[in-house]
Amino acid sequence: MDYRAYTIDKITEITGLDRAAIAAVVEIPPEQKLGDLAFPCFILAKTLRKAPPVIAKELAEKLSEDENIEKAEAVGGYLNFFYNRSGFTKNVVTEVLEKGGDYGKSDMGNGKTVLVEYSSPNIAKPFHIGHLFSTAVGNSLERIYKQLGYKTVKLNHLGDWGTQFGKLICAYKMWGDDAVIEKDPINELLKIYVRFHEEAEKRPELEDEAREYFKLLEEGDADATALWQHFRDLSLVEFKRVYDMLGVSFDSYAGESFYSDKMPEVVEILKEKNLLEESNGAQVVDLSELNVPPCIILKSDGATIYATRDIAAALYRHRTYDFHKNIYVVGTPQALHFKQIFAVMKKAGWDWADDCVHVGFGLVKFPDKKLSTRHGDVVFLEDVLNESIQKTLDIITENSPEMENKEEVAKKIGIGAILYAFLKNSREKDIVFSWDSMLDFEGESAPYVQYSYARGRSILRRADEAIGDVDFSLITSDEEYALVSQINAFGDAVKDAAEKNEPFYVNRYVTNLARQFNKFYNSCPILKEDIEPDVRKARLALVSASCEVIKSALGLLGIETVESM
Repeated sequence: MDYRAYTIDKITEITGLDRAAIAAVVEIPPEQKLGDLAFPCFILAKTLRKAPPVIAKELAEKLSEDENIEKAEAVGGYLNFFYNRSGFTKNVVTEVLEKGGDYGKSDMGNGKTVLVEYSSPNIAKPFHIGHLFSTAVGNSLERIYKQLGYKTVKLNHLGDWGTQFGKLICAYKMWGDDAVIEKDPINELLKIYVRFHEEAEKRPELEDEAREYFKLLEEGDADATALWQHFRDLSLVEFKRVYDMLGVSFDSYAGESFYSDKMPEVVEILKEKNLLEESNGAQVVDLSELNVPPCIILKSDGATIYATRDIAAALYRHRTYDFHKNIYVVGTPQALHFKQIFAVMKKAGWDWADDCVHVGFGLVKFPDKKLSTRHGDVVFLEDVLNESIQKTLDIITENSPEMENKEEVAKKIGIGAILYAFLKNSREKDIVFSWDSMLDFEGESAPYVQYSYARGRSILRRADEAIGDVDFSLITSDEEYALVSQINAFGDAVKDAAEKNEPFYVNRYVTNLARQFNKFYNSCPILKEDIEPDVRKARLALVSASCEVIKSALGLLGIETVESM
């Protein structure tokens, strides 16, 4: 039973207000002692010409108690509802135990497709720590939308086209060594790419040579194309190894190159609609009515740019997937770029442009490092993941030397710690990398939440008994009820995360769930000998439900659980 919906129906019945208007304003009180759900009566003050506290008192008198709502109290201008604890607990815990991993799922997205573009590294360059922001946020959003019943498509829009590949081909022709590159592809390709820029500062003519190589690539020259394909294939092997560590996969690796033959149509469409105009030799779409700089479609030499490719990609995706949403998880500095291309698509008469969404995110900062591929100063993501795993293994070895499967546990905790740190705050906030906070087993971290799950699983193993029929009236203390209420909030947290494209809501939810679980664990004995069998059974049911939801919530963040720590 959906207690929120039930309560909204009751309010609708006694006020005569539109149900949607009530649903938009009801809220969960800041303290448990104020009830389970609150209706602010301020929205009725103007209509009824009465003070909100008076309205709340009158509404409270009209409400009759029933088996679901124990009482309704007027507090200031709010009408606070208190559920029947026993019935609510039975409803929530029973549903979790029956549905298991399906608890919290919804069919609200049934029949709708959501595309999520994320990660999108440049080929022949290292997968650095900065790429993890897009990867973590995009991977989580895709899982969140799938939880809500949407059909999802995971897109990796690889940076595999552009003048940089003319530079790389030029560098390879001068300094490439196949045997060395095969052994360590990304590092070696990065070295010759960096060397090109160093040499080009002394010999500017190399830039012209690089442009010629890219022109050959655009024209389909066999030698240039074969080299480009080789660089791409080597890069994907390296990228997939990192993706496997993260548990990330994609439905499409169609990068910028895939849309190179689809751009002429975009140019023609914009010409036919008289949207192109000349500006210093370039062809642009004027966006002055939006106070936005013009969007360049063709450069003065007739070459296309990122905007042209992204518009071609959006048109292809609309035709191929008929999407409900087309989400781009790309850094916040690209906000103007997306504003421009969405505006161009809208001016072209494509109303579905409104369904294209830029989901920006902040920067990853190190106290003593800056990320710049061009100069070779880069923090490789794989190195960071391996270091996190090793640091976790050292902690486990020191504290639990006899633990079985230490390496497997360390991998899940170490990678989970990194992912959690990237998703713990609003995505637009910058991240200052800190090992101490990431691997804190007692703070706001993945290890803390994973430990809470492992603690619950340990209790269930030690009890080693079937739960069976439960008397839920035995677990209605404040600590127990607070935990049940937090479990019940899972579905709302997932919907909030999707509505705002913010995995942070799920992260915050599961952290609070772990905290409530630990408060319950410390306040309500479960396996002590003097605990009544029926009380133990009811509390074990609550432990089991808590574990199910912690696991599901962490899964939406791309984080795995461990059975023991």
